[in-house]
Parts: sequence; structure tokens; C-alpha cells
Amino acid sequence: MPNRVALAALVLALCSVPALAQRASTVAMSCGQAKELVDRRGGLVLGTGGQTYDRFVRDRSFCEVTEITVPAFVPAQDTPRCFIGYRCKEPSRSDWFDGGF
Repeated sequence: MPNRVALAALVLALCSVPALAQRASTVAMSCGQAKELVDRRGGLVLGTGGQTYDRFVRDRSFCEVTEITVPAFVPAQDTPRCFIGYRCKEPSRSDWFDGGF
């Protein structure tokens, strides 16, 4: 009887776990589709091939107040270097002196 209860609990636990969604990947879409997705959502995480991913934003309004934007280029289905928007990053000392901030 305890085995049946444990088995039933296991089945219920497994059924209640939501399916893991696949992360959208830039290599599975055209450059235009990837850019449009970033523009439409404003900020999102996209896969960039294999197990790599990053967060991309339409503009600085989707970054933290202390962050700046840097241009983001990713591999896409139709080009190895597609500009899809920006990445947010904390400015470093060189950003102040190189005019990047």
C-alpha cells in the first residue's frame, strides 16, 4: 500500500510540472525576424546557437538606470552577423575615456 501511495504521489508531481519551453534562437530565424522580435518585445533573452544565449534590448529604456547599451550582432539563419539591437552593460572606466558613454 505505501508503494501505491508513493507511486501516485510521483505521478501527480510529474504531471503538475509545466513543460519547459524552448528558448527562441536567432539561428532558427532570419535577421529581419530576429530584429523584429527584439523591436516588438523591447527586451528579451534569445539563444544564439548551441547552449549560448543573451539578453537583447530595443533601446536603453530596457536597461537598468546605471547601464549603457552596446550594439549587438548575432548569427541568424541568413547571415553570420546580424544587428538585432543592443545589449545592456555597466560602463567600465574605458567607456568614460573612449567616448563610449
